[in-house]
Amino acid sequence: MPRRTATMLASTLMLIALLCAGVLIPVPYSEMSPGPTVNTLGEHDGEPVLQISGRKTYPADGHLNMTTVRVTSADYRMNIVEAVYGWLAHDSKIVPHDTLYPDGKTEEQSTQENAEEFSQSQESAKVAALKELGIPVRSWVIVSTVVKGSPAEGRLHAGDVIKAVDGTAVKQPADVSKLVTEHKPGQDVVFTVIPAKDQAAAEKAHKTATRTQDITIRTTTSDDSGAKRAIVGISAGTDHTFPFTIDIKLADVGGPSAGLMFALGIYDKLTPGDLTGGTFVAGTGTIDDKGTVGPIGGIEMKTVGARNKGARYFLTPADNCAAAAKDTPDGLTLVKVGTIGDALGALKDIRSGDTAALPKCTTKG
Repeated sequence: MPRRTATMLASTLMLIALLCAGVLIPVPYSEMSPGPTVNTLGEHDGEPVLQISGRKTYPADGHLNMTTVRVTSADYRMNIVEAVYGWLAHDSKIVPHDTLYPDGKTEEQSTQENAEEFSQSQESAKVAALKELGIPVRSWVIVSTVVKGSPAEGRLHAGDVIKAVDGTAVKQPADVSKLVTEHKPGQDVVFTVIPAKDQAAAEKAHKTATRTQDITIRTTTSDDSGAKRAIVGISAGTDHTFPFTIDIKLADVGGPSAGLMFALGIYDKLTPGDLTGGTFVAGTGTIDDKGTVGPIGGIEMKTVGARNKGARYFLTPADNCAAAAKDTPDGLTLVKVGTIGDALGALKDIRSGDTAALPKCTTKG
């Protein structure tokens, strides 16, 4: 066999071997890409995303789109060829697998956590919007979760209203932890609670639950970082009663990042006129009960998805601005927001046409 032919054959065989290796050998990476965007003022799967009853609402025909990111499943193992293609593509991002599924977290666990965060973001969006409108919202501290095998298991239950700890009234979730950790491990702590079932019955009857119970629980030692801190095995959260019904109907979406856009959608439906003035606005960001907007993941994919859908302006959490501004899609203006008030101010500028005043994102933030 001539040397040239032998060389070409060897090179071809090596190339085939490399391609096979690239297809067969898994790498520890996952892919993020733009997911669907949904107009919080419109419909999804044939029904309104926001449904409000018991309060006067107004037509809202604009676009306030929440954005999502699509990710590969926890069980999927990407190969080298797919990873290289993803790195070169403009509309996807390759990240370490542990970034999306840390500590060996399964897809089921991740889905459950995302569902819980999504539910909490809806509640905070309602609270933030109504507070911005000056509409009173009743709030109280509750048992959010009970750790299995902990001293609190079987004694306290998710949804129990915590009125006091050792006789000291609690006003926010952080008060519970503070009061418990004032004890030494092995000491008793007394919780004054309204059982979840009594609270639910009172709410259903539009009454205020008043009957309380004192429950004594012996603390144990926390195993985090070796610190000898007293715990009972619960996490505290906040629950609310709204003066009218607000339902958010959106399936197959998880995580807290739609909070800001839900809050703006609720605000728009409860006030005359359109917040956007007919302009296509999209955005993202977590939101808390006070209306503070927090950062999210996958910002680059969300801006691409929003622009592909037709958005002209993108409400961007202040802490995401620098990353988003590094690769802004053509025709999309990134607007920096830190609170729901900032977002409402930006929308006022957009609908008035005074866009020069908008706080725009830069690579410095």
